[in-house]
Amino acid sequence: MPHELDFEPPYLHPDYRATVLRAPSQPPVRLPDEWFHHQRGPAFGRIPVRPVDADLTRQHAGQPLGERIILSGRVTDSDGRAVRGALVEIWQANAAGRYVDPADDHPAPLDPNFTGAGRCLTDDDGGYRFVSVKPGAYPWRNHANAWRPAHVHFSLFGPSLASRLVTQMYFPGDPLLPLDPILGSIRDPRGRELLVSRFDIETTMPEWALGYRWDIVLRGHHATPMET
Repeated sequence: MPHELDFEPPYLHPDYRATVLRAPSQPPVRLPDEWFHHQRGPAFGRIPVRPVDADLTRQHAGQPLGERIILSGRVTDSDGRAVRGALVEIWQANAAGRYVDPADDHPAPLDPNFTGAGRCLTDDDGGYRFVSVKPGAYPWRNHANAWRPAHVHFSLFGPSLASRLVTQMYFPGDPLLPLDPILGSIRDPRGRELLVSRFDIETTMPEWALGYRWDIVLRGHHATPMET
């Protein structure tokens, strides 16, 4: 049975150049139990999570450009039990591979009808569902001719601030997957496979959107790897 640490990317992975600067060089500090990280969650602030937040194609006056997709799955714990009421947040590039971010200077067009961020709460069965457009690949200057495969960033909050998972979901059959040093930082190939969604004809809606399923497991040998 594989060790769950083989599924987690290291803090320092020189092929992913950003980790050289941000990997911790000192042992971790244990926070006192009375600190903020034990505050209740998962949604913080006064703005409630609304159903429209999960449809990234309905947040503006017009429809965004690109291939419409449906992302769905279940969030479970290591024993297969549903994680109810977890806050699931996503953010992604648009169909041209551009983020709505001043730091993104990739010369691809922005889409005035696509912000690229959404959120929802898991239902009683641990299920989540988003409607979006498939993100495009983009260059990222990590090495010569470096391109990131299409991906969607996921953040999950459990019952407290400390119980958070930040990771990425990829699409099946992408030729850039074997070339990506972020995904490649996970040593065990089975761990890398856990980050790749699968096409789901049951989720696909005729003449409207392709469906992809990606289940998320918290903790244990089959846990979804964290983002490096």
